[in-house]
Amino acid sequence: MSEEKNTVQFKEENSKITISDVADALGISKTTVSRAISGKGRIGEATRQRVLEYISKNHYRPSIIAKGLANSKTYNIGWIIPGDSSSSDLPFFQRCMMGVSEVAATENYDLLMTMVFSKDISQLERVVRNRKVDGIVVGRTLMDDPTVAFLKKNDIPFVVIGSCNDNSVVQIDNDHVNACREITSILLMKGVKKPVLIGGSENHIVNRSRKNGYILGLESQGMHPSDDLIFMNMDTDVMIERAVDEAVSNKADCIFCMDDRICATVLSKLRDDGIGIPGQMKVASFYNSKLLQSNQPQITTLQYDPKELGAVACKTLFDYMAGKEIQRKVYLGYEVVLKGSTK
Repeated sequence: MSEEKNTVQFKEENSKITISDVADALGISKTTVSRAISGKGRIGEATRQRVLEYISKNHYRPSIIAKGLANSKTYNIGWIIPGDSSSSDLPFFQRCMMGVSEVAATENYDLLMTMVFSKDISQLERVVRNRKVDGIVVGRTLMDDPTVAFLKKNDIPFVVIGSCNDNSVVQIDNDHVNACREITSILLMKGVKKPVLIGGSENHIVNRSRKNGYILGLESQGMHPSDDLIFMNMDTDVMIERAVDEAVSNKADCIFCMDDRICATVLSKLRDDGIGIPGQMKVASFYNSKLLQSNQPQITTLQYDPKELGAVACKTLFDYMAGKEIQRKVYLGYEVVLKGSTK
């Protein structure tokens, strides 16, 4: 038992040897050892094999810092999320981050998470200034986005999750326009006569995309959008509740909610007012999450996979950093899930 323990200790001690130890043991320079490990630079094959056999036998692993310095890499990927997002947004960013992290790990990279605000990107500026990352995945896009402008100006490889007005930016997004067009047109074909849309800030590109899809869905069924049936920039519960009151007053028969947070507030308001779903008001959401899963009846929604978004964005970033040819805009799929709230 003690002999086995000593063997384990020996391996653990040898795993801590340095590049200097390898050089001293073999009677060669540290530069020669480094060249043998990296495969770069002029070095005889016999010497290379001596080094590789020694480090294999003695369980030597070069530190990631030393490896990074040798290759001019940090082995970090930046993951940028909005610091001013609501708590209901966090599950989306967490799922995206899982996808980013899993792909980064396959490349022996770690994540460095940084928060940005609509009017303050100082944390990101510090990360870039101190050269802490080799590339960046941006988790949200805005109109006239300061994060995008800064990264372009500083020539940092980056990919955005979402869409962007700048076609030179690499973008990975769900096909929100077609998804919202499809679910809207389906419900109109199923008998909805007077739909209302309640949406969030139009400073978020995703909200503009979903609104465009909703309008296309109306037009595909011969309807035209009316100002009194579209409520945008509903950023608080009070504003959403007032929009619900107006929808009911205008004899709407279906409320389309731009995301899960808005939908949760709409459902609560309708319950408080004693308005039955779907008998008196149908409800659908352009985004699904755990916020809606416990509701009865179950909510008709659009289903996306945030983890896939993160994984595809990170894989695209590595291809971009490697100089491979990539698509500048990639749209991922969606699923229309029809449930009891619109029957």
